[in-house]
Amino acid sequence: MRAMPLSKHDREQFLAEPHVAALSVAAGPERGPLTVPIWYQYSPGGELWFHTPVGSRKARLIDAAGRVSLMVDVADERICYVSVEGPVVRTEPGTDEVVREMSARYLPAERVASYVEFALAEHGEQVVYVVRPERWLSADLTS
Repeated sequence: MRAMPLSKHDREQFLAEPHVAALSVAAGPERGPLTVPIWYQYSPGGELWFHTPVGSRKARLIDAAGRVSLMVDVADERICYVSVEGPVVRTEPGTDEVVREMSARYLPAERVASYVEFALAEHGEQVVYVVRPERWLSADLTS
């Protein structure tokens, strides 16, 4: 088995699929990075974005670091991963529509409305982080 880097097209297409990502952000001196699962949105050639509760530990660390890494992988018929790292280029308010759009990407249509209601009630005010991918790592270990 040999790891082959993905082409630019293939890695962007892979990242555009609705995988659950591992988000990592610097957590300070004498700490490893905070790494948590997160839903995200990405279109090939563009920026990626995700949302999180305002004032959460994750949000505070992202605000302080100004950069994040995101890694997605699969290990079924295909063994593949894509990792991106880059700066937060802007933040935006996390509106109800943002929560609905992200939920529709990951959940079956019949579960979106109830999840959005739950998320808005339980997670509170949201902030959207928009990230410009600068550095990429990828591999396909399938062959």
